[in-house]
Order: sequence, then structure tokens, then C-alpha cells
Amino acid sequence: MRLGLISPLATTTTALILSRSFAASRPGTRFLSPSLLFAFSSSNKMSTEATTPQDEYTPPTVWKPADEMGGTFGSINRPTAGSRTEKELPKGQHPLQLYSMGTPNGQKVTILLEELLAAGHSGAEYDAHYVDIFTGDQFTSGFVALNPNSKIPALLDATSDTNLFESGSILLYLSEKFENAFCPAAQRAQVLNWLFWQMGSAPYLGGGFGHFYAYAPYKMKYPIDRFTMETKRQLDVLEQHLKVSGNKYIVGDDFTIADMAIFPWYGQLVLGKSYKNAETFLNVAEDYPTLIRWAKDVDSRPAVQRGLLVNRKDYVQDRHCAADIDTVLAAEDEKKRKAEAEAEPSNKQSKL
Repeated sequence: MRLGLISPLATTTTALILSRSFAASRPGTRFLSPSLLFAFSSSNKMSTEATTPQDEYTPPTVWKPADEMGGTFGSINRPTAGSRTEKELPKGQHPLQLYSMGTPNGQKVTILLEELLAAGHSGAEYDAHYVDIFTGDQFTSGFVALNPNSKIPALLDATSDTNLFESGSILLYLSEKFENAFCPAAQRAQVLNWLFWQMGSAPYLGGGFGHFYAYAPYKMKYPIDRFTMETKRQLDVLEQHLKVSGNKYIVGDDFTIADMAIFPWYGQLVLGKSYKNAETFLNVAEDYPTLIRWAKDVDSRPAVQRGLLVNRKDYVQDRHCAADIDTVLAAEDEKKRKAEAEAEPSNKQSKL
């Protein structure tokens, strides 16, 4: 059935009828206020304007997956868990074996490991093995044995034969393993508040905004608007917290695992290192200046820079020692030096 535009008068009348019906079914309940009636009218008008026949969908009595869902991960996703292929995981020489990819969730862990090493915790040496989530490495028998949820990152601590999954769990485990590093006792409650805030909030940013803005098979107004609204609200939570508190980092002046969890998702987003042109679309320069200041402070930390390179095909696909990262950093520095040298003559010419 094709939906036509409904006039404000019609929607207000409908709302009034619903208001009376609601009040009649709830003794002691008053009619809806005029403001709620207006909101109902406006939202109803907006929803009908945004709806077109091809967008309409009637859910079946029992849902069944399509042969091809479309989108970036359409051919990989299934409604069932468990391994799909038999394959053992590679093993390195260090006690900590990380199986991951350089996505925001994976970067949380490599940032912490590099920060631990920079702080002198030699026991935090690790092997980082690349897991290609676009080709289904996360569904091999070896990976599923570590993480039955088939999501990166996953970590094996060979010293105690402990398997770990979920990035927040790994951050907390490693912090506690190394003398509560980056989680000061006096700020522990606040650090955990913000750590778990990130764990609960980021799915709206990644699985919601990121999916429909960047990965869905085609652009859809309603979900993009819905998750853009929530993403901007979350960015403003961080903006207001940093502005009002005056903190250098998320919890005071100490760099903690809360910063490490939040930065790969929200920090890189406002720095323009996430979804293409998302920083412009979200108007971050004007709306979140304090958050950008924090993101730049975190991004300038040497250990953070190192952690961001790990398990990325274009930089350090597999990491087994510090030299693996050192080599890439040296090459990047040389590339930058050459670019600056080539640009220098043109800069001098423009000043003449």
C-alpha cells in the first residue's frame, strides 16, 4: 500500500484520538500534552515523507537469511556460531600471543602492550598474528577455540594457559597482570566507568553509524540519521566531560586504559582517520574542540603511534619484536623527509 503525505491537521487529529484512547484505557491518565501532540504530528509527517514503496518491509512470520545480504560483510555473516574451517593458530616465542587486526578494537590492545613495554614491563613482550576478518580467519577452529564469538581481538597468555576475548576484558586483564598499570587505584572506579562506557557505546558508532554510513550496500536516510544522532550525542558526552572536568585525559592527568579504549574509536574519528569524510559530516571541528585536543594529545604518544601500526597489512602485518615496528617507523620518517624536501623549493618559490 502506498503511503501519501499526511497533513499536520490529520496527524494531530490522529494523535488526539490516540490520546483519548490511551487515557480511557489508563484510569487517572490525562490527555497527551500539546507539545507531545505536536511531536507526534511532526514525527509522523517526517516518517511518511521518508518512506517510499521500495523501502517498505513486512517481516515474515519466521525470518530466514537471504542468500546474499549485501554490503561489505554480507558474504561472511551467518546466523550461526562455531568454526567453519579446520586450521591451527600460529604460535610465536613470547608468552603473550595476540590474534587480531588493526581495527579500533584490535588497536586498543596493541596500544596497551606498547605502553606497557615503554613503561618497562618486559613481560609484556608479545607476538601479534594478523587475522583477516574480511576473508573469514576468525571462523577457523583455532581462533574459535580462543574466542567462541569469532571476533577480534583474542589473546592467549601462555604463562597460565588463559584465553581472553573482548577488548575490554583484555585491557583489564593486562592491567592487573602488570601491577595495575594504567589503572591507578585512586581512580579505578572512574577508569572502569569510562572503560565500560566505551564498550557499551561503541557498537552504536561502529555497528550503527559506521555500517550505514560506510559499509551498507546503499545509503538509507533513516538509519544514517538515527545513528548519526546517537554518535554526535556520544561525542558530546566526551566533549562536555573533558571541558567541564578540565582533565588532560579521560580520568584526570593520568593516561589510562579508559583512554586506550576510547581513542581508537572516538579519537581517530574526530581526527579524520576513521570513516571517509565522517569528520566533516559530523562537524567535529566546530562541535568538539576539547575532544580534538584530547585526541591529539593521545595520538602524539610514541607508544600509541606504535600500537596503531600493528596487525595492518600496509604497515606491520605480524609483530614478533620491537624491530618490526622500528623498521616501519624509520621508513615512514624517510618518506616524510623526502616529501618535505621536495616541497621546499615550491614553498620558497611561492614566497618570492
